[in-house]
Amino acid sequence: MDNFSRRESIKRLGLLSGLSYLAPLNLMACSQSGTKKDRLGVALVGLGYYSTDLLAPALQITKHCYLAGIVTGTPEKEKIWMDKYDIPDKNVYNYENFDSIKDNPDIDVIYIVLPPSMHREYVERAAAAKKQVWCEKPMAVTAKECQSMIDACKANGVSLSIGYRCQHEPNTLEFQRIIKEGLLGSVERVECAAGYRENRTNHWKQKREMGGGVIYDMGVYSIQGARLGSNMEPIAVKSAKIWTERPEIYQNGLGEIVEAELEFPDGVSAWIKTSFAENINFLNIHCEKGTVEIAPFQAYAGIKGKSPLGEINFPYEVPWQQANQMDQDALAIMNNQRMKVPGEEGKRDIRIVEAILESAETGKRVVI
Repeated sequence: MDNFSRRESIKRLGLLSGLSYLAPLNLMACSQSGTKKDRLGVALVGLGYYSTDLLAPALQITKHCYLAGIVTGTPEKEKIWMDKYDIPDKNVYNYENFDSIKDNPDIDVIYIVLPPSMHREYVERAAAAKKQVWCEKPMAVTAKECQSMIDACKANGVSLSIGYRCQHEPNTLEFQRIIKEGLLGSVERVECAAGYRENRTNHWKQKREMGGGVIYDMGVYSIQGARLGSNMEPIAVKSAKIWTERPEIYQNGLGEIVEAELEFPDGVSAWIKTSFAENINFLNIHCEKGTVEIAPFQAYAGIKGKSPLGEINFPYEVPWQQANQMDQDALAIMNNQRMKVPGEEGKRDIRIVEAILESAETGKRVVI
């Protein structure tokens, strides 16, 4: 891809980034004086790895939002973050006084970065505080919880966005464009795998009650690959299998490895795999006129691929993806536009997760 075509593609992808949707008129973030803000203050809820190593650094390079506050249950982290990011004491909260954030005009957006089992509670509390809400994936443990989160945000007149960074990412948008425009004819089959070797043994990912199991954490990437790669929604889970190679860690049927066969309209099918036992990361989209191959298809940087039309490779460095995602979502709020990845998108994936779990348990085909 030459420099001119790359520049033109980036412009085109920007237009496809999801900032052209209509939304309720109360999403506008304004100061107390009623003037429109040019940057939104973000409070991170949960200061684990993703907030510490990726979101906070990304918020140092964002143009339309900035790190304004934190919410943590670990008091010793407070001073570290305050000193490092010049966060005033009045913008530091814990889980007990969290609800008082509603009175803080510095905080426009609350970004929930907690284990999945806690997402519903804190999204609903953030919405009740009349703050815009961003929530990490997986959105929740059940589709019912997802709907409750969506309803709470709508009832309080605030937006809800799910942290699918790859849906804002240029290589992902480019393979979507190829499929949507039918440049290689109709899609026939998709294969997608996402996983890594998870060596922790006492993390939330190994605890069912916290939303653990690979199908939630990494499985939604494979599901996203199948959905975005086919440009369709699955109609059924034909079959699914869940197992573990380390039963001492993934106990009582909690999945370390999952494979599933998804059915789509028009006879299109998708094989997906997700794993905490091995490093796997690819998406193959088989079309009438050739195959789009993306590898890695989800990563913090280095996503690239190829097709009969040429190379797909828009390079960038960590943590650009996270900064890009947050900037696009901030712009959508400020411009009174719908989120690129609203709560409904997160709910779709969790409904598929539920169908995969049911198919694996019953051994039967499950209609979605």
